[in-house]
Amino acid sequence: MKNTDIKKLIQWYDQNKRSMPWRDTGNPYDVWLSEIMLQQTRIEAVKPKYLAFKKELPDIASLASCDDDRLMRLWEGLGYYSRARNLKKCAMYLMEHYDGKLPKDFELLKKLPGIGPYTAGAIASIAYNLPAPAIDGNVLRVLTRYYGITEDIRLPKVKEMIEDKLNNFYSSKHPDSSYSSFNQGIMELGETVCVPNGAPQCKKCPLNKNCFAYQNKMTDSIPYRSSLKERKILERTLFVIRDDQSFLIHKRPHKGLLAGLYEFPGVDAHLTKSEVIRHVESLGFTPLKITTLPDAKHIFTHLEWHMHAYEIKVAEIQHTLDEHYYLVNKKELQSLAIPSAFRKYTDWYSLRD
Repeated sequence: MKNTDIKKLIQWYDQNKRSMPWRDTGNPYDVWLSEIMLQQTRIEAVKPKYLAFKKELPDIASLASCDDDRLMRLWEGLGYYSRARNLKKCAMYLMEHYDGKLPKDFELLKKLPGIGPYTAGAIASIAYNLPAPAIDGNVLRVLTRYYGITEDIRLPKVKEMIEDKLNNFYSSKHPDSSYSSFNQGIMELGETVCVPNGAPQCKKCPLNKNCFAYQNKMTDSIPYRSSLKERKILERTLFVIRDDQSFLIHKRPHKGLLAGLYEFPGVDAHLTKSEVIRHVESLGFTPLKITTLPDAKHIFTHLEWHMHAYEIKVAEIQHTLDEHYYLVNKKELQSLAIPSAFRKYTDWYSLRD
């Protein structure tokens, strides 16, 4: 990138950066936490969750000692719950090996549990002003347009090309103070100006004079992105088994999708009401009344759940199932770490008398 464009970008960022609760705090923990939360999640959804999380767990030590169920509850609504588990795992490692501090070294950061090259680069450059690449989707989009890279943006070699170009900048003799603003400037530009889906605001861009895609009217075709495979659709049937006081809740396995979170019991199939009765009876319950609940849909990255649910009223729940099943009252149902996939049903009960 031309030196004049580097200066323009940094100046643009300093004048136009949005106010964020984690920005300009000088705290590496804030950078780390925000970057993990922002993965696959919109900024506006992250802001309130970040503030609530920081209020409860203000530092690495409190995160490392946090109870798992409490941690999942604090993370509820952000999705991709493995991120929260990896945060705690890394915090525990930092307490044991780094006195509860994030190391001021890009290579050491990359070796920490749950921290990949992007997050390591973000922490190193934003928190410590180190010359380290932090390449996310926004950075890829801005720089493939700027340099005119027409190959599939999903290919690893495209990311490698961008990393090489960034390293050329980092290895040149620019003042240390520019690394943080430079990296954040590209991210901010991609988030607010050099946006996807045919709507870039090129006339507002500080890089437009030397941007290949803009100068050649190719912003609609760069970056090129190949199509993803269609999501797999999984039909599920949920059982809201309850008596006058309690609900039966299941805790999912500690590995896999939504690991360690709570859900209503269910099966991966679309059952008829008669099949539901037989299944519930096989669990040792005698249904008094069965009510069909509204269908719901939840979309994951590569999977789509189509859920069908039934409320099964029984006289009294005295389950003899394994230790992964729990009885909870209505108040407890609202306080458990239950994924947003099931929110339609938990919210439905929270509104009832």
